[in-house]
Amino acid sequence: MKLKRIRIEQLRQFQNPLVVDDLQPGINVITGPNESGKSTIASAIRAAFFERHRSSSVSDLQPWGDSSAAPQVMLEFDWQDRHWRLEKRFLGRKRCDLEIAGVHYSGDDAEEQLAELLGFQHPARGASKAEHWGIPGLLWIEQGAGHELRPAVEHAADHLQSALGAGLGEVTSSGGDEIIQAVATQKAVFLTATGKPRGEFAKLPGQIAQQREELAGLEARIASYRQEVDRLSELRKQHAMDAREKPWQMLRQQQQAAEKALANVETLQQAQAVDRQALQSCQNTLVLLREQLEVFQRQQQTLLQRQSAAQHAQETLQALREGETEIDVKHQLAEKNYRQARLIEQQARQQEQLSRLRQELERLSQERVALDDRLEKAYRVQAELLAQRRALPRQRIDEPTLEKLRKQHKQRDDLEIRLQSIATRVQYNILPDQAIELDGQALSMQGEILLLESGEVTIPGVGHLRIIPGGEDIGELSRRQRQLEDVLKALFEQLELTSLEEVERRVEAHQRLDIEIQANERLLSSLAPKGIDLLSQACETCKQQCETLSAQCRSQTALAEQAPSLVDAEAQRTTAEQALKLAEKRQADHQLALNGARRDAANSDVELQRLQAELSAPDRQQRERELSQQLVEQRAEYASLEQRIANRQQRIDAAQPALLQQDVQRFARSAEQLEKAAHDRELALTELHSRLEAHSAEGLEEQRAECLLLCEQLGRRFVEMERRVAALSLLDTLLKEKRHALTQRLQAPLQRHLNHYLALLFPQASLSVDENLIPTQLTRTQTFGMERGTLETLSFGAREQMGLISRLAYADLLREAGRPTLIILDDALVHSDAQRLAQMKRILFDAAERHQVLLFSCHPEDWRDLGVAPRDMQALKAVSDA
Repeated sequence: MKLKRIRIEQLRQFQNPLVVDDLQPGINVITGPNESGKSTIASAIRAAFFERHRSSSVSDLQPWGDSSAAPQVMLEFDWQDRHWRLEKRFLGRKRCDLEIAGVHYSGDDAEEQLAELLGFQHPARGASKAEHWGIPGLLWIEQGAGHELRPAVEHAADHLQSALGAGLGEVTSSGGDEIIQAVATQKAVFLTATGKPRGEFAKLPGQIAQQREELAGLEARIASYRQEVDRLSELRKQHAMDAREKPWQMLRQQQQAAEKALANVETLQQAQAVDRQALQSCQNTLVLLREQLEVFQRQQQTLLQRQSAAQHAQETLQALREGETEIDVKHQLAEKNYRQARLIEQQARQQEQLSRLRQELERLSQERVALDDRLEKAYRVQAELLAQRRALPRQRIDEPTLEKLRKQHKQRDDLEIRLQSIATRVQYNILPDQAIELDGQALSMQGEILLLESGEVTIPGVGHLRIIPGGEDIGELSRRQRQLEDVLKALFEQLELTSLEEVERRVEAHQRLDIEIQANERLLSSLAPKGIDLLSQACETCKQQCETLSAQCRSQTALAEQAPSLVDAEAQRTTAEQALKLAEKRQADHQLALNGARRDAANSDVELQRLQAELSAPDRQQRERELSQQLVEQRAEYASLEQRIANRQQRIDAAQPALLQQDVQRFARSAEQLEKAAHDRELALTELHSRLEAHSAEGLEEQRAECLLLCEQLGRRFVEMERRVAALSLLDTLLKEKRHALTQRLQAPLQRHLNHYLALLFPQASLSVDENLIPTQLTRTQTFGMERGTLETLSFGAREQMGLISRLAYADLLREAGRPTLIILDDALVHSDAQRLAQMKRILFDAAERHQVLLFSCHPEDWRDLGVAPRDMQALKAVSDA
């Protein structure tokens, strides 16, 4: 199929007709910027084929803002050596005309012819959608939809089957489908779509497991019943033995014997506790007696110590009394030296103050001289400033007058220059002793004269010559010069000056005077920032302060003539003060030591007299002898108690009271346990006997036989179903393998075309397709090895490239089946990098050898190397408008 000519009118932005003709059999590149109408052309082609002419759902084709327009599309194309012409008008005056090699069709007949030719279908009502587009929807890529391949192939599946003939029909024949469907239906009775059991087949394992669990429970109950029968016999034997022997009675007797032995030991332990308490009391008495005897011995030693301490205290007191006079003398001398140092320091401070007064007086004197000087300068600057301010107005020339004067003067100078340039120059060179006259003025020797007006030259003995200047109107220039002279003269008279130089000098003088005034104002401000009056008051105040300080200096000069420096005086005072403090500390320490010695001497005498009186008491020796006798008696009693306690402890240890206590507990617990066990066996015997009677009435053996029979029946049923499911699965697998083999034979041509294009993009790569002829997995060689992945895992640009390659392969397959192909690419491959785009251009160029390609793009620079000249939308519009 080769599209030859397109004509669009009243469709979206093309209010006026747009004609695209001379389309080539191979690649046709149509370029233009965004919104220039490229996608509108593609939409017009789609509408011409897909949309029914009587549809009311195509109002989006109307030009914007024109609801009365009737969009029209005309297409001319060749197919199988016949010329086809299609004309469609929508909305207003709806019609459809199709002419095939002179045979005319109209209306629905024409649209059915197109649908049958290209392999698509019209919607029953409403606008056409992607599911109706069939093969054109697969080969005509809309803007931004190049990566979406699966939906387009699924929508074109029926038409592909019809176009590709018997091979695909064999695979999808109704007979084969019925068999596979029948097998699948029977298999679905037993298995779900995911292969899991369902229905009775899914319930049987649970039922079998439930029956087996019930059977196991019955068998366990039967085994338990048999064990309980054996246990009943054993319990009866043990119960008879307990009734006959009664072993707990012997243990009760052993418990009583142990309790009696334990009571005897406890009696010994009580007596032992009494003796231990008496021993502790005796030991305390011994300690007290020893302490009392030690007190008598320490009193003798204390008496000697007290006598020595009393003698030492008297000696210390006498020594302190002897040194008291010397310390008092040193304290008085230090106090006298301190008073003298204070007096000298006061004189030094007065001398220091006098020095500061003299320095302040000198400073004030200097400040007074400076203030007087500033005041004198301020008066002088003030007088000069007043004179300058009075002179300033006389020198002032206002700026407009000065500017006017300069302007008039410049105009006069310019006019003089022009007059000199156009004036008649008369140069003369007269012989010696000869002369001529110009307007009565004698001319001799050499020279030059400029004539602005006519003049008469008189040559003695010859006659007269009249010279009349020519060129511009010199008279007019002369009058203008005189007018300017008059204006300048009036301005000079107004300023009382005679020339511009004098005016400029006065302006400069005024500027200098203004600068000097500003400088004197700044100087006056620096000399007297707050005014001359305040400066004069400051001078007067400084004078009075100088006189006051002079009087103070004269009054203090006589008081501090012989005083040392203040630093020396302070050092002397500090030394004297430290010496006084040291003397006072020594005096205080001596007095404190003297008072302490007096107190210690008095206390020593008192303690010595008390101790002597205590030692000389008449009953002291009698008490000491009694304490010694008591000590001997207590020692004998202590030894007797220790011996008795040791002997009794041997008897207690030999009886082992802890073991006796354990024996009592052991025999008591054992008797209780044996007696309780006999009672529990009696109760268990009664309970077990009752339970066995109840079990024998349940008929457990009969229940087990019935459960075993039902379990075997369910098992056989499940095995039968398993065999049937296995047979159906095997049959389903064989049928699908046969269908897969047929599908592979059908896929071979498509796989060949895919591999042809894929080799130009990815050498040694392969693209597998499923039974629905949809590419699924890409296998290619990378630097790290083989890589496999589905198309959905590729990048957007790579998916777009794979989509175009697959569509070109479908086109080749359709071409071999004798079906028409037309490939439309609306802004395709915009997400490809430069290298991939170059490879895709090679693929497009190769496909264009077999198919017509309409490529719309807003990037003309990307398609310059396709071997065709791009057609610009603006040029197409211009030709159509023309």
